[in-house]
Amino acid sequence: MDKKIEISIVVPLYNEVESLPELHEWIVSVMHKNNFTYEIIFVDDGSKDGSWKIVEALKSKDNCVRGIKFQRNYGKSAALQKGFEAVEGEFVITMDADLQDSPEEIPEMVRMLKEDDFDMVSGWKKKRFDPLSKTIPTKLYNWTARKLTGIYLHDFNCGLKAYRTIVVKSIEIYGDMHRYIPALAKYAGFNKIGEKVVQHQARKFGTTKFGLNRFVNGPLDLLSVVFIGKFGKKPMHFFGAIGTLLFLIGFAFALYLGIDKIVSLFSDHLSPLIAQRTEFYIALTAMIIGSQFFLAGFIAELIGRNSSSRNVYLIETEI
Repeated sequence: MDKKIEISIVVPLYNEVESLPELHEWIVSVMHKNNFTYEIIFVDDGSKDGSWKIVEALKSKDNCVRGIKFQRNYGKSAALQKGFEAVEGEFVITMDADLQDSPEEIPEMVRMLKEDDFDMVSGWKKKRFDPLSKTIPTKLYNWTARKLTGIYLHDFNCGLKAYRTIVVKSIEIYGDMHRYIPALAKYAGFNKIGEKVVQHQARKFGTTKFGLNRFVNGPLDLLSVVFIGKFGKKPMHFFGAIGTLLFLIGFAFALYLGIDKIVSLFSDHLSPLIAQRTEFYIALTAMIIGSQFFLAGFIAELIGRNSSSRNVYLIETEI
């Protein structure tokens, strides 16, 4: 009988042909030093530089290596999702292929999962070797993510993370959601999220694969994660609340105008026509928009209730 795998290491990669042999040797050294049973899953996200040939060569000399190759470049989230679907170990480690994440951090992160009872542990690159054009936006992004998600991590997007396998099997990553895996885990019911300061290595080969589009996609994905996490199963609670509030504001203005007009008819004071008053258009706009929000929530509820996909309810224990 094969020995049970303790650690599955998922490495998404794109054009990292130079760093892969060194990374593999480094990981294997750490695994052997700590007597871990392991598997390394390299997910090639459509590389064009011969990275897959390196993965094939590593597989030929190490049975613990597994490889997944995409037909084209789908992005890091897709690579992680496929890697998570393939893992067989008790614990899962994710790390980047550019040698900026140190495998030496793995034993302590696994210990935190085992002994400190965390569901996941996120790395924190406290001292970074990135340019200011990357570090300053990263600090702002992490501050915003903390405020919106309620998860107090310093580095949401650190590639080096450790999970219990049930966590990665319970979440779905798409788009650029890899930045917000801690939030996805929290909304899936895994609230024990820890953090560990990890060493950040200066990039040794190649260049970063993320461009300026991350400054646009990142905030949009954050809003999507927060909204889906909080209101994905109950959209009426969001749209209905806003719609009701706007409608009541508009109705209050309309009621005020009506009462004011009636009072003016029984007094010597002549008020202008209701349609000539600014309040009338505020009331009309607010009631129309409020009704649209309410209907949007109602339609979203109908779509959700009649969706062919089943709700996923995670059961912790059953006796």
